[in-house]
Amino acid sequence: MFTGIIEDIGVVQHIEKELDNIHITMSSNFTSELKIDQSVSHNGVCLTVVKIDGDNYMVTAIEETLNKTNLNTLKVNDSVNLERGMKLHDRLDGHIVQGHVDQTAICKSVEETSGSWVFTFEYDKSLNNITIEKGSITVNGVSLTVVNSKENSFSVAIIPYTYEHTNFKDFKTGTVVNLEFDVVGKYVKKLFSLNL
Repeated sequence: MFTGIIEDIGVVQHIEKELDNIHITMSSNFTSELKIDQSVSHNGVCLTVVKIDGDNYMVTAIEETLNKTNLNTLKVNDSVNLERGMKLHDRLDGHIVQGHVDQTAICKSVEETSGSWVFTFEYDKSLNNITIEKGSITVNGVSLTVVNSKENSFSVAIIPYTYEHTNFKDFKTGTVVNLEFDVVGKYVKKLFSLNL
């Protein structure tokens, strides 16, 4: 479980393909605190640390993960939003994030406003995911509030701190991002689909 509050921006150091999987070597400011078998969110994708070497650590993404997320687009030197699993005694500053990406979306626009940015994303509605106005959404692992919720698109407002401390500053029109829809919204949708 995660909170969607990004701890660090990691940098891809190496990518190695093995059959249908890829091994991703990352550098991070908290690598020295990691342990083998620990879960770390990478752009919102929960992956297990399988190797640690100095300032670098390695995770493996399997074919299913690569098919459903933007990890298959990573290149060496790309920035990745990182968060370690939440501790039970910590404050829940974002929202409950599982690290299980539901689908990807495409950045349709980036609008700089007076002191902040508005990013609009479009996603495939055929997968039956929904956003709720003022509800939570996770974009590349970042816990955010939905504005302008529509059938297959939504926007988020990004404050300067979030812009500087996540890979949102790298987004442009056409950037593919990972989405995890709010577990509460999923539950509500399921209840309505049961026609209770």
